[in-house]
Amino acid sequence: MGLVLRENWQHRWQCTIKIPGIDGLSSPICSWSEKNTSHMLEPVMNGRPPLIRLERVTRSYSEGSQQHNVLHDVSATFAQGEIVVLMGKSGSGKSTLLNLVSGIDLPSSGEIWIDGQSLTRLSEHERTLFRRRQIGFVFQFFNLVSTLTVLENLLLPLELNGYGGTQARQKALDMLARVGLEQRQHSYPDRLSGGEQQRIAIARALVHDPVLILADEPTGNLDSETSQQVLDLLDSLTRKAGKTMLMVTHSAEMVGLADRVFRLREGRLIEEALASISQV
Repeated sequence: MGLVLRENWQHRWQCTIKIPGIDGLSSPICSWSEKNTSHMLEPVMNGRPPLIRLERVTRSYSEGSQQHNVLHDVSATFAQGEIVVLMGKSGSGKSTLLNLVSGIDLPSSGEIWIDGQSLTRLSEHERTLFRRRQIGFVFQFFNLVSTLTVLENLLLPLELNGYGGTQARQKALDMLARVGLEQRQHSYPDRLSGGEQQRIAIARALVHDPVLILADEPTGNLDSETSQQVLDLLDSLTRKAGKTMLMVTHSAEMVGLADRVFRLREGRLIEEALASISQV
């Protein structure tokens, strides 16, 4: 295992709005600034640099006078291109961990780094933009927009990331072809089977080329045959694109996809040998 030096640069337009009647100007005066906000020596794992680094992450909640630690002092590193399965009982903190890694929630203490960026040092707006650009989500219940066609569901994350017109349409159609559903581009989600809806959800998660895929029980609403088809597709697309994926599950059936498996137990994240995994 070697080390790689990662420098995290922060770029920013700084604008001052001049108000008519006060300073006589109505246009903003803007300047470009950049600074190096951090230097990190990160380990290279099996020839691959890390994408996610959790440093002593704790998430606790107060209920009256009681303090509940959902996650306690969690540290882990996940490499670029690695598929990681997170297991644990209901209420063990799996979804809480995904929310922290995505920047939807913040830890009570500790730090989370994604692709060299500390999420805990970003504002809520900056985390929203980071999540929009760098993370793709696959949910148990698909979460497709019912009033949009299949094609429009894929165009939505592209438009939010600045793509438009012919370029966005072609990227969306290319991704639909990769999941085998280009012919359903004009259909609405309620006209699709559960397996088709999840394939569209996978396409939507990948279409804007994020660095990280977060999958929360992606086959939990599917029958066993369809589940295997969806898992094979998810595995193929993420590995071919070199994406890192964190996948939450109750089921040991997903372990076959994993490079590594972790189990959450009593707030701790414990790595387990693949051969030792049993159904929870």
